Amino acid sequence: MLSFFCGALISNIAAQSAKKIFSASMSSREDSMKQYAFNIVNAASPVDRFNADSIFTKMLVRALKEPYSFYYPFDSLQTISRLYAPDSSFRIFTWQVVKDESVFRRHGAIQVNTPNGELALFPLLDKTTAIEDINNAVLSNDNWVGAIYYKILLNIYNGKKYYTLLGYDENSFKSTKKRIEVLTFNQNGKPVFGAAPFFDLTKDGVPVAPQARFAIEYKKDANALMRYDDELNLILFDHLIPENNEPEKKYTYVPDGDYEAFKWQNGRWVHVDKVFDFKLQDGQAPVEKPVKESKFDTRKPSQ
Repeated sequence: MLSFFCGALISNIAAQSAKKIFSASMSSREDSMKQYAFNIVNAASPVDRFNADSIFTKMLVRALKEPYSFYYPFDSLQTISRLYAPDSSFRIFTWQVVKDESVFRRHGAIQVNTPNGELALFPLLDKTTAIEDINNAVLSNDNWVGAIYYKILLNIYNGKKYYTLLGYDENSFKSTKKRIEVLTFNQNGKPVFGAAPFFDLTKDGVPVAPQARFAIEYKKDANALMRYDDELNLILFDHLIPENNEPEKKYTYVPDGDYEAFKWQNGRWVHVDKVFDFKLQDGQAPVEKPVKESKFDTRKPSQ
């Protein structure tokens, strides 16, 4: 126990010292990266956007090779989502490159917080269009359902940590998707997405086969809600209906003013049919807080 405490203390001191050392060099690196990060989203032509993406990715990896780079926030990279896990065990970078109205690609990486400050990085390779049975596939970082993450939740069940990721996917020029994905790490420390059927979708008492991941799809710019409510301990999302009574056309779905939710119970996210009723049981009224995907959570790791 004493050796563990001493090791942790030494690592923390080393991290603090590294911050002072790398602050100047990393700031310079970040300044060089800002324009490329901006151009990934805003350059006029697809060639320029993909070129910026390629250069930015190489620069990011070089910067992350700096000792204890995990503690550097990259706050100025406003087009790049940078999320720390609640326990500061890792962080995720995600971003998007648009080729045209039909091709949207997500890129990203998971950086693990290592005791010695060395880089442990898992690139996220978007294979969304090639994955069969996407709701139930068990995937790795090399075979990833792409999303821009805006929230990480941590739950512990039977001693194991489960990280729930909320993200969005521009999908196409007609529709947008929001996804809920559960991330775990295997015995070798490698990331696994959808390792089990985490989503119990039983609705109105009718049993439905559980799924490894969950998503909603809706009309472009319909601004459907999907967020975690800290007071209710629920993942809230809009109940969606088709505008023209054509349920097969997901790009016509819009919110109808009602809410559904998931509640974490016994290692699963269990579907809540009627959130209004559920909230009234607690004597609370639902309050809308729209997700603003452009404002990424850049919470620093705990010290």
